[in-house]
Amino acid sequence: MIDIKVFGPGCPSCKKLESLCNEVITENNIQASIKKISDINEFANYGIFLSPGLVVNGKVLVQGKLPAKRTLENWIKKEVEKMLEE
Repeated sequence: MIDIKVFGPGCPSCKKLESLCNEVITENNIQASIKKISDINEFANYGIFLSPGLVVNGKVLVQGKLPAKRTLENWIKKEVEKMLEE
Protein backbone atom coordinates (compact mmCIF):
# COMPACT_ATOMS: atom_id res chain seq x y z
CA MET A 1 0.00 0.00 0.00
CA ILE A 2 1.25 3.46 -0.92
CA ASP A 3 1.64 5.89 1.98
CA ILE A 4 0.73 9.45 0.99
CA LYS A 5 1.03 12.44 3.30
CA VAL A 6 -0.29 15.86 2.31
CA PHE A 7 1.18 18.70 4.37
CA GLY A 8 -0.59 22.00 4.76
CA PRO A 9 -2.54 24.26 7.10
CA GLY A 10 -5.78 23.84 5.16
CA CYS A 11 -5.26 26.40 2.41
CA PRO A 12 -7.04 25.95 -0.95
CA SER A 13 -3.88 24.53 -2.60
CA CYS A 14 -3.46 21.99 0.20
CA LYS A 15 -7.06 20.87 -0.12
CA LYS A 16 -6.69 20.63 -3.91
CA LEU A 17 -3.55 18.48 -3.56
CA GLU A 18 -5.38 16.11 -1.24
CA SER A 19 -8.30 15.97 -3.69
CA LEU A 20 -5.96 15.27 -6.63
CA CYS A 21 -4.30 12.44 -4.69
CA ASN A 22 -7.71 10.90 -4.04
CA GLU A 23 -8.64 11.22 -7.73
CA VAL A 24 -5.40 9.59 -8.89
CA ILE A 25 -5.63 6.59 -6.57
CA THR A 26 -9.33 6.08 -7.32
CA GLU A 27 -9.00 6.40 -11.10
CA ASN A 28 -6.00 4.04 -11.18
CA ASN A 29 -7.33 1.56 -8.61
CA ILE A 30 -4.26 2.05 -6.41
CA GLN A 31 -4.31 0.96 -2.79
CA ALA A 32 -3.09 3.91 -0.76
CA SER A 33 -3.58 5.68 2.51
CA ILE A 34 -3.76 9.47 2.43
CA LYS A 35 -3.06 11.38 5.60
CA LYS A 36 -3.50 15.14 5.95
CA ILE A 37 -0.79 16.68 8.14
CA SER A 38 -1.36 20.15 9.59
CA ASP A 39 1.00 19.96 12.59
CA ILE A 40 3.93 22.31 11.96
CA ASN A 41 6.25 20.04 13.98
CA GLU A 42 5.56 17.22 11.51
CA PHE A 43 6.43 19.57 8.64
CA ALA A 44 9.89 20.04 10.17
CA ASN A 45 10.37 16.28 10.62
CA TYR A 46 10.16 15.89 6.84
CA GLY A 47 12.04 19.08 5.98
CA ILE A 48 8.94 20.71 4.54
CA PHE A 49 9.01 24.49 4.85
CA LEU A 50 6.44 25.49 2.22
CA SER A 51 2.92 24.25 1.71
CA PRO A 52 1.44 22.35 0.16
CA GLY A 53 3.87 19.52 0.67
CA LEU A 54 3.65 15.95 -0.56
CA VAL A 55 5.43 12.91 0.84
CA VAL A 56 4.96 9.52 -0.81
CA ASN A 57 6.43 6.46 0.89
CA GLY A 58 8.64 8.66 3.04
CA LYS A 59 10.05 10.76 0.18
CA VAL A 60 9.34 14.47 -0.19
CA LEU A 61 8.18 14.90 -3.79
CA VAL A 62 7.08 18.53 -3.80
CA GLN A 63 6.65 21.51 -1.54
CA GLY A 64 5.43 25.03 -2.14
CA LYS A 65 3.52 24.30 -5.32
CA LEU A 66 0.62 22.28 -6.64
CA PRO A 67 1.75 19.67 -9.17
CA ALA A 68 -0.28 18.95 -12.29
CA LYS A 69 -2.54 15.92 -11.98
CA ARG A 70 -0.58 14.06 -14.68
CA THR A 71 2.70 14.69 -12.81
CA LEU A 72 1.17 13.50 -9.55
CA GLU A 73 -0.17 10.40 -11.28
CA ASN A 74 3.28 9.59 -12.70
CA TRP A 75 4.92 9.97 -9.27
CA ILE A 76 2.41 7.68 -7.58
CA LYS A 77 2.60 5.08 -10.36
CA LYS A 78 6.40 5.04 -10.06
CA GLU A 79 6.06 4.28 -6.36
CA VAL A 80 3.66 1.43 -7.15
CA GLU A 81 6.19 0.02 -9.64
CA LYS A 82 9.00 0.23 -7.06
CA MET A 83 6.89 -1.64 -4.52
CA LEU A 84 6.07 -4.38 -7.04
CA GLU A 85 9.79 -4.84 -7.79
CA GLU A 86 10.64 -5.42 -4.12
